[in-house]
Amino acid sequence: MKKYTYSEKKDTRSGFGAGLHEAGKKNPDVVALCADLKGSLKMDAFADEFPERFIQIGIAEANMIGIAAGMTIGGKIPFTGTFANFSTGRVYDQIRQSVAYSNKNVKICASHAGLTLGEDGATHQILEDIGLMKMLPGMVVINPCDYNQTKAATIAIAEYEGPVYLRFGRPSIPVFTDPDQKFEIGKAWMVNEGTDVTIIATGHMVWKAIEAGEQLAALGIDAEIINIHTIKPLDEEAILKSLKKTGCVVTCEEHNKFGGLGESVARLLTTELPSPQEFVAVNDSFGESGTPDQLMTKYGLDTINIVEAAQKVIKRKK
Repeated sequence: MKKYTYSEKKDTRSGFGAGLHEAGKKNPDVVALCADLKGSLKMDAFADEFPERFIQIGIAEANMIGIAAGMTIGGKIPFTGTFANFSTGRVYDQIRQSVAYSNKNVKICASHAGLTLGEDGATHQILEDIGLMKMLPGMVVINPCDYNQTKAATIAIAEYEGPVYLRFGRPSIPVFTDPDQKFEIGKAWMVNEGTDVTIIATGHMVWKAIEAGEQLAALGIDAEIINIHTIKPLDEEAILKSLKKTGCVVTCEEHNKFGGLGESVARLLTTELPSPQEFVAVNDSFGESGTPDQLMTKYGLDTINIVEAAQKVIKRKK
């Protein structure tokens, strides 16, 4: 199934920065707010070209969310930027009360999500953010897979009316999607069609799922791979269509297995199409300090873990 390759690696946070710049050029109502991490969030190009629309809030994330919510009343489209841990857990009350409850048009953009923040350790990593945000009524949750898709998603959410959580990461990873792609919120991307097992992946795990699919093909296993970049709203139609064909599923995410993509898929299958499922995700644990590769290996998020999960779940099919 070798269909995808790459010629360079780039970080998804740079995709956000490029997308924010493009969205700013398209729409004068786009404004950017940052909690003292302009360089880390790659917001420099926007800030340089549109200084009157860039606000450096400082290390005051709760104030940033409140200011962003207020700016929507005047018709602005605020993009807030800081690390994922501080974008969600630190300011959950402000997001719930000031943004989600009144359906404010705020784009909460979060870098350094998951384990691949690496050496900064558990206090700066977050493995619970997808769960936190998807439980908020009306909140769209997006977790793109590479630089190009993150750029496209950032441009797309500027045109969407309503609150959005956009999650991306720190390390450089393979760029393998189309630079001119159209990003559709809530629409899954079929990476590879197969018949033996469905592999549903999100974010950085999509490339690992592709690598796992190639290894499974060498073992005679035909894997269908789906990129779920939008975790909420979930593309239920695409998932059910695939499971009716393959009969079993592996879900892959750089997140706690409790509350993440895997649980969203499990909820759907429980009510609509009960099927064997295996989870490739962090097993109810905080992270720790280490390189991204070391942490992904220690916490069971490598390609080999996906291959083993696929082999295991296929045996559970009736």
